Amino acid sequence: MGKEKSRNFKFILQAALASFGAYFCMYAFRKPFTVATFKDLNFWGIDYKILLIIAQVLGYTLSKFLGIKIIAELKSSKRMFLLILFILISELALLGFAMVPLPYNMAFLFLNGLPLGMIWGIVFSYLEGRKTTEILGVILCSSFIVSSGVVKSIGKYTMDTFGVSEFWMPFVTGLYFIIPLIVFALLLEKLPAPTEEDKLNRTARKPLSNRERIKLYKELALPLTIIIVFYVFLTGIRDFRDNFAREIWDTLGYTNDASIYSFSEIPIAICVLIIMAFIGTIANNFKAFMYYHIALLFGSFAIAISTFLFQIHIVNPVVWMIVSGFGMYLCYIPFQGLYFDRMIATFKIKGNVGFLIYIADAFGYLGSVLILLYKNLGESNVSYLNFFIILIYIISAIGIFVALLSYLFFQKKKNTTPIIPSMTYAENSM
Repeated sequence: MGKEKSRNFKFILQAALASFGAYFCMYAFRKPFTVATFKDLNFWGIDYKILLIIAQVLGYTLSKFLGIKIIAELKSSKRMFLLILFILISELALLGFAMVPLPYNMAFLFLNGLPLGMIWGIVFSYLEGRKTTEILGVILCSSFIVSSGVVKSIGKYTMDTFGVSEFWMPFVTGLYFIIPLIVFALLLEKLPAPTEEDKLNRTARKPLSNRERIKLYKELALPLTIIIVFYVFLTGIRDFRDNFAREIWDTLGYTNDASIYSFSEIPIAICVLIIMAFIGTIANNFKAFMYYHIALLFGSFAIAISTFLFQIHIVNPVVWMIVSGFGMYLCYIPFQGLYFDRMIATFKIKGNVGFLIYIADAFGYLGSVLILLYKNLGESNVSYLNFFIILIYIISAIGIFVALLSYLFFQKKKNTTPIIPSMTYAENSM
């Protein structure tokens, strides 16, 4: 018994370190450019930075649509090769961004985003379908909460200390992380496959054909559709907060503080990690699945209430950004695989999480592009801070509605007709 616990602890430690590190490194190739302001640059009547973000997000979005097929059919033997290949392609794209004249260099940010959209599905495929998926998934999710702020701080430090230009800084920052990424990829590859006990508790995961994917979505159309609508808005506001953190913090009075991007995100990661880890300890799959809906509801209220308190000057800007960020990520993180993993386990769906994640992400990042376009073309006179506040109230209202509707839907189905009648219902998980 002692040896088994020791093996389990060793596995969790290795899996947590490898997945956290791999995805942390990915952000070094994706987010550093957003800490640059590219001041006073406009093309075709649109702010240059917004064009850059749209270009990258379009690549990322296309990647998510491609991932619906690629990740759903991904074979374990190809994972490490693709992980490293996609990262190297993204770094070469950043070199092109630095070398090619404006405005043509923005095409290279599209090419940068295109391979990076696959990384999440590849990394999560090493973790899904295990008893420890929740805790590992939460640790993996905490990586992009922390990493986004950290790589921005590194990028700004690179510019301020070494005099690297805004155009070369993304490529230089990526160079720091190539070797660590390869090391973490090797650690991931050494993880053992899910045990028979894992397969019994969480359902064996297998690639899905195109026909199977269509059938699965039809059978889950109602809950998946309302969740995806929420996720579109959620991704848009989360991405807006992430991409324009520099502008928001500057407006709040933190112009010269490079550390604020990291400092504000660490408490968020810790708090969300604790809550998600608690849900992960729940053995009953349906009960844990319902707890995710409660988390969505709580997060939506936290976003709105903290923003109102900030506006009436009861809480200061740092507290507001931390609490609203906490609520946002409490809603966002479950959809990075944890929510869908419990759905699959509860209803014994014969498929993998990657397909469901990439459906949500594909439309989510499309929503992010639409929000950016609306900000520039429809609300160009509104500051980034005020526009962010408007988005917060919209997303909190949608979140409360969707969380309640989805919760009631699944509660009603618990003792009635199985959601997927063609598959065995997990009576023993209830």
